[in-house]
Amino acid sequence: MTRIALYTGSFDPITNGHLDVIRAGAACCDAIVVAIGINPGKTPLFSVEEKSALILETTREIAKKAGCRIETMTFSGLSVTAAQSTGASLLLRGLRDGTDLDYEMQMAGMNGQMAPDVQTVFMPASPPVRHITATLVRQIASMGGDVSAFVPPPVARALKTKFAARA
Repeated sequence: MTRIALYTGSFDPITNGHLDVIRAGAACCDAIVVAIGINPGKTPLFSVEEKSALILETTREIAKKAGCRIETMTFSGLSVTAAQSTGASLLLRGLRDGTDLDYEMQMAGMNGQMAPDVQTVFMPASPPVRHITATLVRQIASMGGDVSAFVPPPVARALKTKFAARA
């Protein structure tokens, strides 16, 4: 039986925190589908194509080391519907703190009611990445700050290029 996990988010951009969750998930399953959420009410910094390319580039070594296939997709509806469409039986969710836990427990309960065949698996963030959010990374990068401690090198370069083009 192939164990497939779905990991949803905006990934705008993918951070070391996201990679921490993916690394933990890759140790537990055969494949991870990183599902990039599309929200028509938001204007992302990176296009879906840019996000997908950065995700695949930054997870290549994780996949190789764990023997886990990692791919991307987009979705705009319910995460459990996306999971079912990919054959995923697991939803990966990262937890940074108690606030995340409270919210994620509610989501897991709702998702469990809608799709009992899809289990939510919580991955606690490693201490060095607990504080990282994509929102803060974007803010720091937009002000010319060094984000290299929070994102992998390809993402740091992409952020620098993106904000240099806007200046």
